[in-house]
Amino acid sequence: MGINVVVADDHEVVRSGLASLLKGTEISIVDEASTGSEAVEKALAHQPDVVLMDIRMPDTDGLAALEKIKKESPNTRVVMLSTYDNPTYIARGVALGAHDYVLKGSSRETIVTAIENAASDSPIAEDSLMNRVRGAMAKRQEAKHSDIPLTNREMQVLRHLALGLSNREIGRSLTISIETVKEHVQNILRKIDVTDRTQAAVWAVRRGLV
Repeated sequence: MGINVVVADDHEVVRSGLASLLKGTEISIVDEASTGSEAVEKALAHQPDVVLMDIRMPDTDGLAALEKIKKESPNTRVVMLSTYDNPTYIARGVALGAHDYVLKGSSRETIVTAIENAASDSPIAEDSLMNRVRGAMAKRQEAKHSDIPLTNREMQVLRHLALGLSNREIGRSLTISIETVKEHVQNILRKIDVTDRTQAAVWAVRRGLV
């Protein structure tokens, strides 16, 4: 059974390279997109098994396109394919429903496996960047941080905040309302005695929480 893929990347050389890389596999590229809005349009038109999505694209970036695709077509699997090993990008990918996050410099086997796992809704590779960041986002308060005056949930929200997620993305990731996220953020700022999100993020990094 073949796997149909839409490839979204603003560089033609990358799209051509992926076409060559996937030759001889069960994976077929059914269409290509060079902007985020094109990626959304073509994903909805073709309903592919997987969308392979770059992040930095003109018009609409890959993360905004991911969010739109998952909203309109929740069963479409999206694998982010990026040049950047950026924890904020990866964390936002987790929150917005990406199946995996793979670097463009990865081996052929890694990219093919990521697409196959996404198509079959199988667990991602153990050493995936997404697993690493997802673990940090899900972590609950540890004994060694027992001096930190935050609840388990506040600790989770702080980790998300330190990774650069918006209130909406934190709510999506933790399945709570934006109002609840805002309340947690206010409690966090008050408890750790800082005035804004940036200071809270710096505080979390200095404490080794992310």
